[in-house]
Amino acid sequence: MSSDRETPDVYEQSVVFDGLNVSNWDSPEVFSSLDTGRVTGINATMAIWENFREAMDNMAGWVHRFETYQDTLIQARTANDILQAKEQGKVGVVLGWQNSSPIENDLNRLALFHELGVRIIQITYNERNLVGNGCYERTDEGLSRFGQDLVREMNRLGVLIDLSHVGDQTTLEAAELSEQPVACTHANARGYFEHPRNKTDDALRLIAERGGVIGANAFPPFLRNGFESTLNDYVDAIDDLVERVGIDHVGIGTDYTQNQPKAFFDWIFSQQGTKLMDVSDAYPENLLHPTGMETPDSLSNVASELQRRGYRTEDITKILGGNFLRLFSQVWGE
Repeated sequence: MSSDRETPDVYEQSVVFDGLNVSNWDSPEVFSSLDTGRVTGINATMAIWENFREAMDNMAGWVHRFETYQDTLIQARTANDILQAKEQGKVGVVLGWQNSSPIENDLNRLALFHELGVRIIQITYNERNLVGNGCYERTDEGLSRFGQDLVREMNRLGVLIDLSHVGDQTTLEAAELSEQPVACTHANARGYFEHPRNKTDDALRLIAERGGVIGANAFPPFLRNGFESTLNDYVDAIDDLVERVGIDHVGIGTDYTQNQPKAFFDWIFSQQGTKLMDVSDAYPENLLHPTGMETPDSLSNVASELQRRGYRTEDITKILGGNFLRLFSQVWGE
């Protein structure tokens, strides 16, 4: 679905970065939608429950995609690569993980994946792993010793620490330990809508105080009106984050799942990627993002709504991608 509003100049001129996209990368329509929507860059999920071998297979798939879609995509390893994508009218793809499981129990593998271009890693995904705890675990004791070493190694290499699906205590400890600013690439405030996937005020404040960025999440279950949500509901979540942490620490993290089949959702909501859970009551079979921003080709509507609500041009530019770009420059280098 394409935008039904006139694209504002601020959108055309800004770096537009989506903090999380987990769409079906085998669907050409996904890349066409990003191109039509003039999205400058995305954090493209290439691992969730995968182990080392499976993540390497996924990496091989991305090498092929960069070749197949070379007129549309470039691999982004630095902030300047994202700026280059803007200049060339392409989409800068940052390879990211939603779990640290691909390194298994070997921190040395982190340097390998960094060499291959992985630049964002969410340290846990929903449940407990070797690093710490996810947001749906029964208890959260914080970072393990292995997790502390992972944070230090990510700092050393220049990999952005993502805390979106991470448990409350593990989030606080990772943000406190990190010598670099961290991110929640796709999360809202729990004070805005009570949900374990949304973040506490303590976490949001700490991340912002350390120079980090929170990408407002458009995945319907984390918005107040659930699967009845609209563009207005999403921008309400942006408004809320701006009030809590300030304009310099808010971005966009749509969590788009374009063209993903039901089997994908069964897998991501399973326990440790293997034990399927019955989530049929919670998630409709045809899962769509909020009306008015269903797919990336309508993302400019977010800028239009921010403009309608009276945001200044320079502040819209920050939310659309400027804040993430500043964070990337600091963590990855230029």
